[in-house]
Amino acid sequence: MFQADIGLIGLAVMGQNLVLNMNDHDFTVAVFNRTTSKVDAFMAGPAKGTKIIGTHSIEELIGSLKKPRRIMMMVKAGSVVDAFIAQLTPYLEHGDIIIDGGNSLFTDTNRRTRALAEKGILFVGTGISGGEEGARHGPSIMPGGNPAAWPHVKDIFQAIAARVDDEPCCDWVGAEGAGHFVKMVHNGIEYGDMQLICESYDFLRRGLGMDAEAIRAVFGEWNKGVLDSYLMEISANILGHQDADGAPLIDKILDAAGQKGTGKWTGINALDLGIPLTLIGEAVFARCLSAMQEERVRASYFLDGPTADFAEDKSEFVGYVRDALYAAKIISYAQGYMLMRHAAKEYGWKLNYGGIALMWRGGCIIRSAFLGNIKQAFDINPALENLLLDDFFRAAIHQAQGGWRKVAAKAAATGIPMPAIVAGLSYYDGYRSARLPANLLQAQRDYFGAHTYERVDKPRGEFFHTDWTGSGGKVSSSVYNA
Repeated sequence: MFQADIGLIGLAVMGQNLVLNMNDHDFTVAVFNRTTSKVDAFMAGPAKGTKIIGTHSIEELIGSLKKPRRIMMMVKAGSVVDAFIAQLTPYLEHGDIIIDGGNSLFTDTNRRTRALAEKGILFVGTGISGGEEGARHGPSIMPGGNPAAWPHVKDIFQAIAARVDDEPCCDWVGAEGAGHFVKMVHNGIEYGDMQLICESYDFLRRGLGMDAEAIRAVFGEWNKGVLDSYLMEISANILGHQDADGAPLIDKILDAAGQKGTGKWTGINALDLGIPLTLIGEAVFARCLSAMQEERVRASYFLDGPTADFAEDKSEFVGYVRDALYAAKIISYAQGYMLMRHAAKEYGWKLNYGGIALMWRGGCIIRSAFLGNIKQAFDINPALENLLLDDFFRAAIHQAQGGWRKVAAKAAATGIPMPAIVAGLSYYDGYRSARLPANLLQAQRDYFGAHTYERVDKPRGEFFHTDWTGSGGKVSSSVYNA
């Protein structure tokens, strides 16, 4: 009997909560899990009393679906996705739809979309953000893939998505891997946001000597202004959480961070496209350095640094840290949007940058009031090259950069590492520089490798080689751009 609106494979936390969310919105969902005992446990537990249908085989799952069949996978990225696609396709017909809702690499989604299109099957690769709470009550959903599939999944996705100003935080992103690419950039920005907050916490703690409760109060106050965001909110909550002995739990958590790889993918793609994603890159590397916890502890006995000296008014520095965090946050988003703009050109996507900001305003981990300003920036100028060139963000940076620079300088003087905040400042100063020292770099490359250079007094695209030693001749290497 064809009774289910959609099928879902994978009953881990995200999968279960999405199913319950769909059920709440009056969609009938058939579920399957490779370990079928999870199906039984789900049906006897969270799904008890609902109209959710439990199945114990791929064939049974497919047989329970209305046509065109819609099957969503919430499984581990990589070979597991391909394995399930291989199991599904023998049972599917022309026009049926497979949806990958995991954190897949966008190049895999490109490949899968094309391969399934050849079989007449429509593929959707969709980013989903918001964690288990978002999945249950309304995530941010970023779908891409085969455009022919969108009319068939739009009603479900927009019904279960978070809503802001009565608009769903979900819309079609673009062809092939565009949805997963935008989710990848979202995760890269998430890495940046988290690291910036952590660096601010560390400066307040080590530099200003504030305890967890004092920092909690500061973060709570910041969350009422321009820094209003989900991550700031939960950071304040974390700092206020006490262990069983009444002491702040944060002080007992090991300082070794994990990661699942999406931030790394963002950095790798930025390198592939030659985009200076410096702040997000430093956020990824900061996690890598934190993971070397035992080695860092050993090094701390041998390596000296400066003695912290705060003769200045510490209360003033709290405001400076807020300015540094805000300015660096702007840089993080500016770099993320810069990467999306270049990727769209490289991969032939038509991305709606203001629409992406709307999708991120609710449900997702990086949701913040800040995103409304990004939407407005692209409403004013859809062809905006860089968020820093928008009037609002330019004025915000100009106002905050005094405190930003004071914090970066004081961190260096006192030996407090702030890699992401400082990287953001260096990018800003580089981006606003009409001339950089790459002229010397190009001369160096030409000197040792005959890689040629361009001249300021000649048209762009005309390349020159100098025989620097008098014995190199006129032969030059081929020209390429990173």
